[in-house]
Amino acid sequence: MAGNTIGKMFKVTTWGESHGTAVGVVIDGCPPRLSLNSQTIQTMLDRRRPGSSMASTQRREKDRAMILSGVFNGLTTGTPIMIMVENTDADSKAYEPHAAVFRPGHGDYTYQAKYGIRDWRGGGRASARETVGRVAAGAVAKTVLDRQNVRVAAYTIELGGIPATRRNLDVIEQNMFCCPDLDAAELMKKRVKEIKEQGDSIGGIVEILVSKVPKGLGEPVFDKLDAELAKALMSIGAVKGVEIGAGFRSSKLLGSENNDPITPQGFRTNNAGGILAGISNGEDIIMRVAVKPIPSIAIEQETVDHEGQARSISVKGRHDIAAIPRINIVCEAMVSIVLADHLLRQKAIQY
Repeated sequence: MAGNTIGKMFKVTTWGESHGTAVGVVIDGCPPRLSLNSQTIQTMLDRRRPGSSMASTQRREKDRAMILSGVFNGLTTGTPIMIMVENTDADSKAYEPHAAVFRPGHGDYTYQAKYGIRDWRGGGRASARETVGRVAAGAVAKTVLDRQNVRVAAYTIELGGIPATRRNLDVIEQNMFCCPDLDAAELMKKRVKEIKEQGDSIGGIVEILVSKVPKGLGEPVFDKLDAELAKALMSIGAVKGVEIGAGFRSSKLLGSENNDPITPQGFRTNNAGGILAGISNGEDIIMRVAVKPIPSIAIEQETVDHEGQARSISVKGRHDIAAIPRINIVCEAMVSIVLADHLLRQKAIQY
């Protein structure tokens, strides 16, 4: 009912608010005897930690993962895994002047409409801080995928209107934007600096590549693999669009161009993005997400308060200039969670 859980066999429930005591996740359905420790989770959390790039907020959170249940002697037990991360650097003072004012682009207005109450400190439950739990769960999901050698990677192919023209995945970790094109990464750096000086924000595009995907993952009709992946990615706050394979470009192609010919050696092309009829075909799964600009900006904007009175607002405080690159690992996590769930669902029907 409340929409805080995803998955059927590998169930993930996140909890906590941006400026609350802690954030975290409960994972139910993880198979037993998988190797898992706090460092496995920490490695992924470090990739989304605040202050990781010049485009990121300067909120300094160590994001130390604490496994509270479901692991014994470094192995999963098959019981629910609970992971908690304390909020140690929350500062609500910058939000106090706007406690009764709706910030444009945020969930303030809609949370108030739905619940009649909202946690105005840092966006509360609607904050990107909620994704800590997703990333921790993604680390657990990846331990499931590792058994099948499935690999998930997310990287920036556009930021602030600057596209990557190359796909050299070997250089992703060599630049702060996780871009597969080092020349484009340098231009992105200049663009972010320019936008930061203006007090504005920018969006971009993240591509997610899944390799060594088993054939047969996905369920007809409403639990199609591409539908579940799209839902998972769209559930990330800053994501406003998802495409798989050729995506929107397929609308411009002829059937003879869009179809992927099948040969004895496999598929000749991959316009389908690794999924046919909602079921994986063994090819790489390729997805892209459109990431909107961060709504918290210093530029004056029109809005209203709780009484419906016209107000203006300039949002101060510690905010990202772009959700990229911190959102990249969140995309990886959500894709991993869905794939782990469908991998376990597929095993459930195999004798």
